[in-house]
Amino acid sequence: MIKAVIIEDEIRSRKILENSLQNYCPKVEIIGHADTVKKGIDIIQKLTPELLFLDIDLPDGSSFEILEHLTKPWPKIIFVTAYNEYAVSAFRISAIDYLLKPVDPELLQSAVTKAIASAEPEEEQEKKIQSLKENRTSGKLNKMVLPTFGGLQLVRTEEIIRLASDGNYTTFHLKNKSSIIVSKPIRDYESLLEPLGFFRVHQSHIINLDYVERYNKGEGGSVEMEDGTEVEVARRRKEAFLLRLTSF
Repeated sequence: MIKAVIIEDEIRSRKILENSLQNYCPKVEIIGHADTVKKGIDIIQKLTPELLFLDIDLPDGSSFEILEHLTKPWPKIIFVTAYNEYAVSAFRISAIDYLLKPVDPELLQSAVTKAIASAEPEEEQEKKIQSLKENRTSGKLNKMVLPTFGGLQLVRTEEIIRLASDGNYTTFHLKNKSSIIVSKPIRDYESLLEPLGFFRVHQSHIINLDYVERYNKGEGGSVEMEDGTEVEVARRRKEAFLLRLTSF
């Protein structure tokens, strides 16, 4: 069993979530709930749950304020929220699970199963929370969590020059000449990074437009990056890329 606390101010939403957990997630034991930031902080400190279900907007503030009061042992976090583009991007870039209202039982079951099965060391869960806190505090998405073979690594998005695909693996090439391999396909990062000044110029490459030094003409052309690499631009992406580059 995993002990959970629900922080949600809408009674109907809380009841639906509780019923879904009881019906689809029998390994979750709901040990308490709260409907404000203050009550949420109090109940977490009192009961030390292993799993938190957090709504974002609460009567006395945002549940992100609760993150400032979390301490070891770090709980797993699943946000349950109405659609908010910034918030969802923040969760994804920080590797934090989230569910959109109305909660789909299958997605809930999947998120809970993942939380229960996860054997992340405390410091890795702490990294996720730190990333989310920093992204929210700064008002922009500037740090992301990358799952590597040895654990989790926090990387500032401004340090990423380009991403290269190798099947189901993606290599992040950084400004300091180092690289990080993650076991996720490059498509998982396209929509996440595009609003941050990145562009997928080729099936196998996503580049940070801040590091483009030159565009070379050709059928699709190519770009020379600040790290000295030359990346091909796919013919079908050329027009969109040049439009984005000149308006960046």
